[in-house]
Amino acid sequence: MADIKKVLVANRGEIALRVIHTCKELGIKTVAVYSRPDAHSPHVLHADESVFIGEAASSESYLVIDKIVDAVKQTGADAVHPGYGFLSENASFAERCKKENIIFIGPEPKAIRLMGDKTEARKLMAKAEIPTPPGIKNELKDIEEARRVADDIGYPILVKAAAGGGGKGMRIVHKKEEFEASIKAAKSEARNAFGDDRIYIEKYLEEPRHVEFQIMADTHGNVLHVYDRECSVQRRHQKVIEEAPCALLTNELRADMAKAAIKAAKACDYVGAGTIEFLVDKHMNFYFLEMNTRLQVEHPVTEMITGVDLVALQILVAEGKELPFKQEDLKITGHAIECRIYAEDPADNFLPSTGLLKKHRVPTGSGIRVDSGVEEGQQITINYDPMISKLSVHGPDREIARKRMLRALDEYEIAGCKTTIPFCEFTLNHPAFIEAKYDTHFVPDHFTPENMQPNLPIEDVILAASVLKNANDGETSEPVLAGEGTERSQWWKNRRG
Repeated sequence: MADIKKVLVANRGEIALRVIHTCKELGIKTVAVYSRPDAHSPHVLHADESVFIGEAASSESYLVIDKIVDAVKQTGADAVHPGYGFLSENASFAERCKKENIIFIGPEPKAIRLMGDKTEARKLMAKAEIPTPPGIKNELKDIEEARRVADDIGYPILVKAAAGGGGKGMRIVHKKEEFEASIKAAKSEARNAFGDDRIYIEKYLEEPRHVEFQIMADTHGNVLHVYDRECSVQRRHQKVIEEAPCALLTNELRADMAKAAIKAAKACDYVGAGTIEFLVDKHMNFYFLEMNTRLQVEHPVTEMITGVDLVALQILVAEGKELPFKQEDLKITGHAIECRIYAEDPADNFLPSTGLLKKHRVPTGSGIRVDSGVEEGQQITINYDPMISKLSVHGPDREIARKRMLRALDEYEIAGCKTTIPFCEFTLNHPAFIEAKYDTHFVPDHFTPENMQPNLPIEDVILAASVLKNANDGETSEPVLAGEGTERSQWWKNRRG
C-alpha cells in the first residue's frame, strides 16, 4: 500500500485537531469537515483544506456517510481518520470507504461489526477462554427470560444494550422490585441511542475497577499492548478522570491482563489501535467488558507514559507497514493523569452548562498537555459533546503527577460556563483517590456537591475576609474579586447568596 498523502478527518473538536497535528508532523496534508456552528473552530482553521457538510445536527453533518465520502472525492484525500464518536465505530462507513478505495484509518469492517455487538463479542471472548462476567451470552428474548436469568445469577445485576456503549442503555438493578421498570427503561434508551433495543444481563461485580489495555496491531500479524489505564472515576457510566498505569495492578496481574487483551485482539483479527476494557473486582479477578474499535478519548495518558504517538502508529498501520518496535521495546515511564474538562455543572447532577466561552486560559509548565477543540470567544452548544478540553499531566510517580494536576487545575481559568474543574479538584484531594482505593462507585459513594469548593487564590481569600469584616461592621461595599467572572469568584458570590 502506498504512503498516505492527504487525510480527511471525519470528526470535529479536539480529536480532529489532535489528528491534524500528527499529520502535519508527518508531512501529510489534511482536510477538515465542519457543520455550520463549527465554521471557525480550531480544527477547521488548522487544516490545509475544509469542506462544509451541513447544519448543526450530527444527523445532517458528521453522521452522513455520503457527505463525508463526497468531501473525500472533492478534495482528493486518499484516507479518512474517523477519530472517536460519530462514524468511528460504524462498520457500514468502513465498508463504504473500502468500496470507494479510500483508506480507512482503523480496523476492518468485520472487526468493528463483531466487537460492536456486545453479545457476539462476549461469545467470542468465551470461546477464546477470556473471562466474562457471569450472565447470559445472548440477547434476551422477553422479560420473563430476563427475570429467570436475574434470579439465577442473583442481584445486583447489570442490564446492558447489546449494540451500545458510553453508558447508554445501561441500568444497575439492585432488587427484584426494580427489575421490570429497569428493563423497559434500558430497552427504550438503547432503541433511541442505537436504533436497536436488544439487551443482555450480567452479574454486577462488587467494587469494580475499570481497567483497560491499549493494543496496536498491524497487517503483518504483530499484536502488541501499550500498557494499561484506569478509568474508574465516572459519572453516568462515562469517564471523567483517567490515569496510567493503573495503581491497582501487580506485575503479575498486569501481565495476565495484557496477555488476555492481546488474545482478544487476535480473536477478531484486529488491525490498528483498539482498547480492551476489563472490570476488576475486589477479589482481583478480571473480566472482559468490551472492546472499543477506535482511538480512545483518554489516549494521551498512554502516550505520556510510553512516548508513543498512537495516531502516527494508526497511520503507519493503515499504510500497510509493520509496527516499528517489539513488545520488549515498550516500557512505562512515570505516571500520567487526565481530567476531562466538561462544560457541565457538577453541583446539578453534571447537567450541561452551555454559553459563550468568555475566558479560556490553559495552564502551562513542565509535564502539562492540553488537548482542546474550542477557543475563547466560541459558543459551547447543546449540539455536541460538552467537553472543552482534556487536561493531562505527567510526573515521575503518581503522587507528583497528582500534585501537578492539582496545580494545573488551579491555574486553569474558564469563564462563561460551569465546568468539571471543581469536581476534579475534589476527586484528586479525596483520600480514596490519593490512596488509589476507589472504584466505579466513586461519585455515588464519595461525591457531595456542598464539599466541592475550589481552592481559592490568596487574593480571593483576603478579599473574602474583607467582605465578611465589612458585613459585620455594617458596610455594604462590593469589591471586585481577583479573576472577576471566573468560577472561583462566582463561587464566592454564590456563597454570599
